Amino acid sequence: MALIWATLVVFFVVYALYELLNNIQNRKRYPPGPKGLPIIGHLHLLGKNPHHDFQKLAKTHGPLMYVTLGLTQRRSSSRHMIFASRPHNEAAQYLAYGQKNMITAKYGPYWRNMRKFCTQHLLSNQKINSFESMRSLSSSHLSTKISSLSADWTCLMVFGKKYMDEDLDKRGFKALVNEVEHLAATPNLGDFFPFLGVIDLQGLTRRLKDLSKVFDEFLEKIIDEHVQSRDQKQSKDFVDTMLDIMQSGEAEFQFDRSHIKAILFDMLIAAMGTSPSAIEWILTELLRHPHVMKKLQKELEEVVGLERMVKESDLEKLKYLDMVVKEGLRLRAVAPLAPHEAMEDCVVNSFHIHKGSRIIINIYAIHRDPNIWPEPEKFLPERFVGSNIDIRGRDFQLLPFGSGRRGCPAMQLAIVLVDLIVAQLVHCFDWELPNGMQPCELDVEEHFGLATSRANPLMAIPTYRQKKQCLNLRRYNMELAEIVGLNLIRYVQ
Repeated sequence: MALIWATLVVFFVVYALYELLNNIQNRKRYPPGPKGLPIIGHLHLLGKNPHHDFQKLAKTHGPLMYVTLGLTQRRSSSRHMIFASRPHNEAAQYLAYGQKNMITAKYGPYWRNMRKFCTQHLLSNQKINSFESMRSLSSSHLSTKISSLSADWTCLMVFGKKYMDEDLDKRGFKALVNEVEHLAATPNLGDFFPFLGVIDLQGLTRRLKDLSKVFDEFLEKIIDEHVQSRDQKQSKDFVDTMLDIMQSGEAEFQFDRSHIKAILFDMLIAAMGTSPSAIEWILTELLRHPHVMKKLQKELEEVVGLERMVKESDLEKLKYLDMVVKEGLRLRAVAPLAPHEAMEDCVVNSFHIHKGSRIIINIYAIHRDPNIWPEPEKFLPERFVGSNIDIRGRDFQLLPFGSGRRGCPAMQLAIVLVDLIVAQLVHCFDWELPNGMQPCELDVEEHFGLATSRANPLMAIPTYRQKKQCLNLRRYNMELAEIVGLNLIRYVQ
C-alpha cells in the first residue's frame, strides 16, 4: 500500500511540473477563472450540486470560465461542430460498453450513423404517433410510479413486450436506474486521471461493474429472445431491426451485440430518468402555485370537458399547458450540465481553448440568467404569452433537451409524455398538500444526477374531480394518481 501511495505522489509531482512548464511555454490567453490548488485544481470548489457552484463562480469570473477540470460557458458557441464530441466517461466505459451508446459516444461516423438509425426507426414523429394507441391502452394498467410507466412504454416500443421488475433484478428498474444516475454523476477521479480508475480509490469501479453485469444479463436475454422468435413474428420491433443490420454486415460502421446493448441501455436510462423527474418538478411547482393549477384546470375543462380523458390530439390546443411545461423545464433543469469535448484547438471570444478540453454548458445558469429572464427564480408561465421561444433547441435561452448535434434525439417523445401525463393528472384531480402544509412550505431541494430529481418524495392528496357519471374512469384515475411516485396520503371520492 505504501508503494502505491509513493507512486501516486511521484506521479502528481511530475504531472504538476509538466503542466507548469507547458503553461510557461504556451502563453496563450485563456478564459478567466478562480485560483486552483496543485493537482486537484478546482475540484474542491464543487459540492453536491455542481450546477449551482458553476453558476456562482460565473457571477465572479464571467460567462466563459476556465477551471482545470474543464470549461463552463453559459451560451452556445458558433463553433458547435468543434464541441460535438463527448469527454472520457469512466461510468460509460463499464455501463455503455466503452461509450458505444448515443449519449456518451465520441463524435464520428459511428455516432452519426447510429443517431440517424435510431431517429429513423424509433424516434421519428411518424413512429412516435404509431404508438399512440399503445399508450392509451396501457393507461388502464398503470403501475405505482411514473418511472414504471416509462419503463413499460419504452419496453413496448423498443423490445416489443413489457418486462416486470424481477426480470431485471430483485431491486427493480427504478432502483437500478437511480443507482446508475447517482454513480454516473458522482465526481470520479478516473474521469480526470484515467489511471486512477484502475486503482479505484473511491470504490466506484466495483459498483459500476456490478451494475454492468445486471444490465448485460438482462439485455442479452432480450436479444436471445428476439433471435429465437424472429421466424414467428409478423412485425419487427427496434431490436429486430438492429439484429438485421448486424447480421447483414451492410452497416457503414462496426456493429455487433455490444453496440445493440449500448443503444438499448440508453433507451432505458433516458426514459426512466429525465421524463419522470420533469413531471414531478412541474407538479411541485403547480402545488406551490395553486392559482396556476386552477388556471390550467380551467383550460382543460374548456378544451376537453369533464366527460372524458385528455388525449394526445388535445395537446396542441392546450396553450396554457404548453406555457406551464416550458416554465417548469426552464426553472427546474432536469439535465443541468451538458458535457462536451473540444476536438481541436480553437478560439472563442478571443480566448484559447485546448484540444481535448472538457466543455460544460451550464443549462441551469442559462435558464436563470436575469439578463434573459426577468425574475428568473419565479415560476411564471405567463412569461411565454406571445412568445415564440421553443424548447427544441433552436432558442439558446431555453435548452431543456440540449441543442445541435448532441441534442436529445428522443425529444419529441419526451415532450408528448410530459405534456400528456401532466395534463391528465391536473384534469382528473384537485390536489392539496398534507398535514395543513402551505404551498410556500413545500421544499424544492435537489438531488443532482444524470437526471436531477427532488431530494425528498413529493407528498400530496388527490381529490376526484371528474363528473360522477364517468364511473368507468374512476379506477383509471386512481391508478393515474399513483404513477407519478407521489406518496399519496389518502384518496378522496
